[in-house]
Amino acid sequence: METLTKKEVSSSVEKKKRDLVRVFVKGGIISPGDFHKIINTASDLGAEYIHFGSRQDILFPVNDRNKPALDETFKSINTEYEINKFLHQNIVCSYVALDVMPNKKWLVPHVYHYILDSFEYRPKLRINIVDPSQSLVPLFTGNINFIASSVENYWYVYLRFGKSTAFPKALPFLIYGYDIAKLAKAIEDLNLLQAEIDIQEISDKLLHEIRINIQAYTEELRFPVTHFPYYEGINRKSDGKYWLGLYWRNNSFSIPFLRELCKRCIDTNVGKISLTPWKSFVIKGIQESDRVGWEKFMGSNGMNLRHSALELNWHLPVLDEEAMELKNYLVRALDQQDISTSGLTFTIKTSDDIILFTSVVIEKNNDTNVFDTYNILYSKDFNPNLSEYFYYAKNITREVIPPLLMELSLKYYEQLEEEPKPTTEHSTEKAKKDQLLYQCTNCLTIYDQAYGDSNANIKSGVAFPDLPADYTCPLCGSKKENFKVVGK
Repeated sequence: METLTKKEVSSSVEKKKRDLVRVFVKGGIISPGDFHKIINTASDLGAEYIHFGSRQDILFPVNDRNKPALDETFKSINTEYEINKFLHQNIVCSYVALDVMPNKKWLVPHVYHYILDSFEYRPKLRINIVDPSQSLVPLFTGNINFIASSVENYWYVYLRFGKSTAFPKALPFLIYGYDIAKLAKAIEDLNLLQAEIDIQEISDKLLHEIRINIQAYTEELRFPVTHFPYYEGINRKSDGKYWLGLYWRNNSFSIPFLRELCKRCIDTNVGKISLTPWKSFVIKGIQESDRVGWEKFMGSNGMNLRHSALELNWHLPVLDEEAMELKNYLVRALDQQDISTSGLTFTIKTSDDIILFTSVVIEKNNDTNVFDTYNILYSKDFNPNLSEYFYYAKNITREVIPPLLMELSLKYYEQLEEEPKPTTEHSTEKAKKDQLLYQCTNCLTIYDQAYGDSNANIKSGVAFPDLPADYTCPLCGSKKENFKVVGK
């Protein structure tokens, strides 16, 4: 059997990517009807599977590059696409996290829709429009990152220059949400991110070029503790409706299954499908009366709705079989040791064009032809939003990775603990009680008193023991007694 060199393997992966049709789904929000048209077009052109990208886009391979058929489909749904080239980027937004995780009270669906609809051009720069209250959608993986502030419909603007891995720099003002598209286009038209220049100079050029509604910000952006959510399965919302998260291990969703799913969405009055950056999707607004029908539908199609949290928290390059094989190996190894990785997220990096947004990175060394070696990195405070990574190990073989990841997970849990402040014995005990984190044993959701539970109208500062007796998990509906202490 002929063995491919590393360069040939990399070239093969890139060729597969070039053969994909890439559909730009603004903000990862698409109607079941439009998704159905895309699926049918993919099927007509020879595709058997649909893939999802890390920028909330849709990808599928085609045997027949029938451009007129593609043009007709995407024109009818007012959606852009590319094939065999990488000139443009999809706009990422955190709409998918609404009703799934905490959010800014003012950041409601119509605000997202209005901002996304205001983009009347195809950006070449990566653009993120994100609520910092959630941790399902990364904040700073864009060239231009709009981060929601505490002021209604005003956003911080963080800029990343070129391929820099440094923490993005913030413009010295907040931008009004409905001027976001105008600002993004000006930054792109003026080529302000090609090379790093003074942020004040950028600000002056923009304000001279365009008229936008801005205001000075009085507080720096604050990052909440990143508790990665369990985003799979059927979960109850506080309004009595349900949301369904769907994940498939190899990121290959069969067209017949997706076609049936779109039909079921239409039949049960579900108006939107939301894509995640984790190559999965979420369906929100399922009625109580339709819940059992959805469960039967998923079961009859052989969909596993309860993968382990360890399985769900990985970011891999699309169609990279080598990365997928390594991930499967590592998941099996960690699972056999019964190791918890709740709260951690992982990337397998096999090329330089990946923008990191996880707390742990397994990086392949591509500068040797003798045998494969890897580096392990972790983000500052295990918070990927800080965009600062440290080496934990270098030039290690594959077999050494699992025990080192176990060590790193223990390091993560150790740094979660805080030293109690000096106080009286009574108040010290109360402080310890207040600082405890509680985790649902069913879906691994964390209750942190620092944030409360907005879905249940629980304000921040309420300790778990003080919650009402009928309190239930916001994701899976488990009772209060099904939570356990996991740290401080």
